[in-house]
Amino acid sequence: MNPANRRTVIAGNWKMNFTPDEATAFINEIKPMVAGKDNCDIIFCAPYVTIDAAMKAAAGSNIKIGAENVHYEEKGAFTGEVSAKMLKAIGVEYVIIGHSERRQYFGETDTTVNLRTKAALANGMKVILCLGEVKEQRLAGITNEVVAMQTKLDLADVDAEALKNVIIAYEPVWAIGTGLTATPEQAEETCGEIRKVLADMYGADVAETVTIQYGGSMNDANAAELLAKPNVDGGLIGGASLVASKFTAIVDAAQ
Repeated sequence: MNPANRRTVIAGNWKMNFTPDEATAFINEIKPMVAGKDNCDIIFCAPYVTIDAAMKAAAGSNIKIGAENVHYEEKGAFTGEVSAKMLKAIGVEYVIIGHSERRQYFGETDTTVNLRTKAALANGMKVILCLGEVKEQRLAGITNEVVAMQTKLDLADVDAEALKNVIIAYEPVWAIGTGLTATPEQAEETCGEIRKVLADMYGADVAETVTIQYGGSMNDANAAELLAKPNVDGGLIGGASLVASKFTAIVDAAQ
């Protein structure tokens, strides 16, 4: 982490977990556990049907609630989708875009990720933009090329002013839900490579202000070692975000 230049962000991605009642109970459990721990931003991104309950439970605390995806059109014949305008109307501030599960299971591409990113930014939201390589790409030694391409395509036509509202989450796909984790050195190297690409696109001064999270089975046991790296500015947490004690331990590591 480099708190002198950028904000540390610990965000939980609940995925398809928690009913509204379960989310309320979880937020009420974890609120006192993270109260006053203000050296990082704390966010939980929730399923659409759970957002309202989670926001009400988190009101007045240092916990912010986000969404897990957003459509790029304002309205229209897109059954099952939710627009940035809709999310903004209920007070959502953050949204995850481009998660590997969306790319793998629902056919999202860098083109649609870029469209969603620009729609969210145009509506005043903050984007947690996910990118990362699959196992075959890591083994082929082309991780840097893959994340560079994704960074450039996903941020196409996003200017430096809009970039202030973008958090990048480096998520090696081979480490999501597998129990595998990039070593701290691998995470640092790739987050650093992403920052180099940002420097080429926006200039070094701008690149130094962008928060780059690591998200690939970060948990209470490995968070401190990962967060000690200078280019790892937080975490996008999956399974550990569903257990209050484990998530709190990650927040503690970020302090």
